[in-house]
Amino acid sequence: MKTGRVISLLFVMLFIAAFTAACGDGGEASGEGEGKETIKVGVLASLTGALEAYGEQTKRGFELGIEYATDGTMEVAGKKIEVIYEDTETDPKVARQKALGLLEEENVDFLVGSSSSGDTLAVTPLAKEYETIMIVEPAVADSITGSEYNDYIFRTARNSSQDAAAAAAAIADKGVKIAALAPDSAFGRDGVAAFEKAVTDLSAKIIHEEYADPSATDFTANIQKIIDADPDYLFVVWAGANTPWNQIADMKLQDRGIDITTGAPDIAALSTMKPLVGMKGFTVYYHTLPDNKINDWLVKEHKERYGEVPDLFTPGGMSAAIAIVEALKKTEGNASADKLITTMEGMSFDTPKGEMTFRPEDHQALQSLYAITLKNKEGYDYPVPVLERVLTPEETAPPIKND
Repeated sequence: MKTGRVISLLFVMLFIAAFTAACGDGGEASGEGEGKETIKVGVLASLTGALEAYGEQTKRGFELGIEYATDGTMEVAGKKIEVIYEDTETDPKVARQKALGLLEEENVDFLVGSSSSGDTLAVTPLAKEYETIMIVEPAVADSITGSEYNDYIFRTARNSSQDAAAAAAAIADKGVKIAALAPDSAFGRDGVAAFEKAVTDLSAKIIHEEYADPSATDFTANIQKIIDADPDYLFVVWAGANTPWNQIADMKLQDRGIDITTGAPDIAALSTMKPLVGMKGFTVYYHTLPDNKINDWLVKEHKERYGEVPDLFTPGGMSAAIAIVEALKKTEGNASADKLITTMEGMSFDTPKGEMTFRPEDHQALQSLYAITLKNKEGYDYPVPVLERVLTPEETAPPIKND
């Protein structure tokens, strides 16, 4: 009899264990994210270091985006949204470590980030490994949705090829000779490679590529090589506080017949571009360029809360937040990756930059960019990007590179 009782007790214990495992922690019936009462989002950003300004812009935009998309409730489909911010320190090893903490300890339903393409590429394989959706914002390297693509990656940020299409449209023509200056990084090299293809398609030619240390503060040697190459234009790809604009001005490239073109940067960097008034180029965003109610709301709220206008990457953070909320509305709060992938492929959603659409083939958001001219404007201590025309999502659609 004692033996029989022991066997019966073991059977009951095994049954309870099996039932608990099937239901999951906290009594979830099936599918990660279906039974959770809180949706957790881990945002990776450069909150210190050279790209700190970009990280702060993304953070502010994301916070405002969640508020806007949920009508201030901070809930979707009856579930609370909890956002956890982590500083990558613009170091891929740190980014990976912080992402692992978010995935393993916080059990986040989404990752968002990061400010650096290098940081982002260190994290995207983890999204696949842990079967967690990652919204890439604002990193732009083509390889993120190209050679390093996986199904769990969706990008609200524009990529290097979209930048390149916009930049080429501003200057490229038959026989035009162009030099490029960029950081020696995934961001820089992808940007130049994409630009080269775009200008070649328009019958122009890249005659010199110059790559500088991403942390450089002295660009004299790099700029001299560009002068020696004697191009018609210098196309500059750069991100961070250590911009080359002052030295480009000091070395009088424009007096030598070399016109400058680039993407108009954030407001802090625009203040260093006074010698480039009249430059034709493009920009990802400037607060006066989009004409829609979401951007109007963003500008108003940002001014009220922070005493300044939203900057280059603020709308990107907002767009990433809106994308998450809109996807969860469609899935009725189901945050399982399989359900979200099916829902988000081809999904269109409204943002401060107008409508974006996640292209099904590579999950890159197709979006508007802006052809601009830098002009002096009364009351501003920096050259202001003035709209020439909106470059439509169709015009800036990048090639699919994840085949």
